[in-house]
Amino acid sequence: MVFKAEIMDEAAVHRALVRISHEIIEKNRGTDNLALLGIKTRGVPLARIIAKNIQGIEGAEIPVGEIDINHYRDDLTEIMSLPEASKPDLPFEINGKDIILVDDVLFTGRTVRAAIEAIFSLGRPSSIQLAILVDRGHRELPFRADFVGKNVPTSTSEQISVMLSPNDGCTCVRLFNI
Repeated sequence: MVFKAEIMDEAAVHRALVRISHEIIEKNRGTDNLALLGIKTRGVPLARIIAKNIQGIEGAEIPVGEIDINHYRDDLTEIMSLPEASKPDLPFEINGKDIILVDDVLFTGRTVRAAIEAIFSLGRPSSIQLAILVDRGHRELPFRADFVGKNVPTSTSEQISVMLSPNDGCTCVRLFNI
């Protein structure tokens, strides 16, 4: 991969997440019945940041869970062994909740499809909304995000990389040529 551009610096990521937090509160008319569910790996810290933002804005603590979608992916071949998937970390009941599903990049929609399937294997939420830091287009499935930090039109020969401290040493969004 060859570095092409920095799409968002730390301040831009922070502003986008604060805006998404406000939009979640506004669309849901408050925080009653909300729970955040981060898709491993980068969706989990993003969900925690959004929950912290909402707590700062509304004073309400929103439960945050994490989900691993490896067993629900549709792009595994029969030759490959099933990847290891960790158990979901859910400090709340899925049934009847308004779930905000959080991930870093929306591309083809296949990760979202797998996450929705994983959620329904755990229970029946009242609703599922999607919060994404970067929407890069190229949808193969009919999903769109309810909350988007930034739309970045890309070519299929490009890759978006979301980096978050402390795991990556910095917080930013970068574009690479493959």
